[in-house]
Formats: sequence, structure tokens, C-alpha cells
Amino acid sequence: MKIALIGYGKMGREIEKTALERNHEISLIIDIANKHDLNEKNLAKVDVAMDFSTPDSAYDNILACFNANTPIVCGTTGWLNKYDNIVKICKEKNQTFFYATNFSLGVNIFFSLNKHLAHIMNKFSQYDVMIEEIHHIHKLDAPSGTAITIARDIIDLIDRKKCWELNQASDGATIKITAIREDEVPGTHIITYDSAVDSLEIKHTAKNRKGLALGAVLAAEFIKGKKGCFTMHDLLGF
Repeated sequence: MKIALIGYGKMGREIEKTALERNHEISLIIDIANKHDLNEKNLAKVDVAMDFSTPDSAYDNILACFNANTPIVCGTTGWLNKYDNIVKICKEKNQTFFYATNFSLGVNIFFSLNKHLAHIMNKFSQYDVMIEEIHHIHKLDAPSGTAITIARDIIDLIDRKKCWELNQASDGATIKITAIREDEVPGTHIITYDSAVDSLEIKHTAKNRKGLALGAVLAAEFIKGKKGCFTMHDLLGF
């Protein structure tokens, strides 16, 4: 496939390596210095675009791909207040959009474990739940999209939990998410259930960005020839 990379930071470069290893071609790279090259003429020359840019630019980048009839895989977080609108436009224009807050196989297994545990813990009100996420100092959004996904799944399954708050003490109905920015940490997420007598914890630690990059490239391969909105659930089947 011919791929357009939108965003050429650490993640974009890791995706480039993985894509080349899988015999794909990087035909277009868009970064801060050449934003004007993200246009219909250039996008029409590629099979898929992959956006790992910034929260401020992701929405417009996705729309640019829709306008060029170019399928897009997006892993940028921090813009999800506009997600429902993107899904609506994608369906109206019969376009192709794949989104995930995290493309790692391990993290998506972690998501499933989180939902199973939350289902169990709905019966045990003596346990409060909190989330901690740790990322590198260059990450622009907080909390991470992964942490938000974890929190939303818990809220869907635990009746007593109604919302999440960043760095705020839990009041019973709220899930506290603690966001830490430290060194070059690729990403760590910890879910803790705490009671007066014990604590239970599940944790995912990314060792590098290779798993994320592979998942993103697999997503790009998956949507070839397809129309609609897709997630890691569609790709992995769980």
C-alpha cells in the first residue's frame, strides 16, 4: 500500500519502520513544516492515511482525508469531544475511518480484562476504583485516551460510578484518574480497586512503541477496500 503519514514524531517514525518492514510504501509525510501538502491532490495518490499528529489538528486532518476519499487510520487522542461528529460525517460521505485510543494488542487485551473485572466489581461497593497513567513528558494531552477508554468502560459497568475526574479525589461516584508525565515512558496504565482490607490491581506497561506501530499498520491493512467506521474490536474480534 501507499501510505500517507500525518505527524512525524516518535510514533510516526515507528510506524514508518513497521510499514516498510511489511513492504508498504511511505508516499507522503506531513509534519509541521509542510502542512500545506495535506491536500486532495496529494491524498488522492495514496491508499491510506495514518494520523498520529496533535489534538488540535486531528479533526481537520480527518476531514481532509474524507474530502479526498482517502481511508484514514487515526490514533491521535485529545480531540474526542468531536468524535461523534466525525463518525456522522464518515457515514454520510460513505468514507472509511479507523480509530483507536491505543493500537497495542496487549492494551486491547487489558481493555477486555478491565471490563470483565468491572462487571464483577459492580457487586462489591466496598471497593473504590482509581486509574493511574504514566507517559513521556512530550505527550500533549492528559489524561491519556487509553485512560479515558478504561474509565468509560468502568462507568458503563459499575452502577455507582458516574464520571471521571483528572487528579481529583474520588467522591464515590467519580473515578479519579492520575496523570503523570515522566522521562520517556512509552505508556503505563494501572487500575486499582481499593477497600479497607485489601487492594486489587491490574497493570499494563508498554516497553516501547513497536506494538502500537504494528497495530496501527495492521489497522491500515484491515480497512483496505472497506467503507465505514472501525475500531480495534473489528480488527481483533474481541
